[in-house]
Amino acid sequence: MKKYFFAACFATTVAASQLLAQGDPKATEVWSPVPKIVTPGKTAADAPSDANVLFDGTSLDKWVSTNDNTKPAEWLVKKGIMTVNKKAGNIQTKQSFTDYQLHLEWRIPKNITGEGQVRGNSGLFLASTGAGDLGYEIQILDCYNNTTYVNGQTGSVYKQAIPLANACKQTGEWQTYDIIWTAPRFNIDGSLKSAARVTVIHNGVLLQNNIELKGETTYIGAPSYKAHGASPIKLQSHGDPSEPISFRNIWVREL
Repeated sequence: MKKYFFAACFATTVAASQLLAQGDPKATEVWSPVPKIVTPGKTAADAPSDANVLFDGTSLDKWVSTNDNTKPAEWLVKKGIMTVNKKAGNIQTKQSFTDYQLHLEWRIPKNITGEGQVRGNSGLFLASTGAGDLGYEIQILDCYNNTTYVNGQTGSVYKQAIPLANACKQTGEWQTYDIIWTAPRFNIDGSLKSAARVTVIHNGVLLQNNIELKGETTYIGAPSYKAHGASPIKLQSHGDPSEPISFRNIWVREL
């Protein structure tokens, strides 16, 4: 079988070379494999046909408590919106993911108080590798008229990568993240084989352009990697005293 396969490949290559020598455009036409058909949503925010909808506004059935994965997520769901319950802690998806495209919408309360990092602080962890705030965090914060350290502002890879722009809307308005995540790979001995990469688009504006991450998020010290596989997506219940933020319309496409 292998002999016939290589013979067929050789014949195809020879035929293509002959067509190219004759100046035939068919020499550079590729007809397979045919990409799968995906039906897009009616708007850019709507989930496409092959998406896994993580929050449709009705329940948190696809989420659990990060502190205890056997317990349900205990954030508030009302009128199609989930709101952080700071007493309940972080939540994460029941399902684990590797590489994906993610859409998420979030809103800072219009009556938000505080300043700096204490103003609508939350976070999107693209891979949750343990309890608490372990993983790779994209910062969520009100930075419309609020100053903080630039590698901790909205759209930063927290404490690692400064965003290319500040695309924040005013408080009380819904904002969007569209993210492409490529998870890190590790060798059998646990050493890093290839680093994680991420692209972040905030409200239609590119903030992170397929950047390479230096490791997991740390509040103090330099980021570093430790071996892991497919991981849940996590949303942060930050411990600051400002009013809790809300989320809606969350979906993911595995790549």
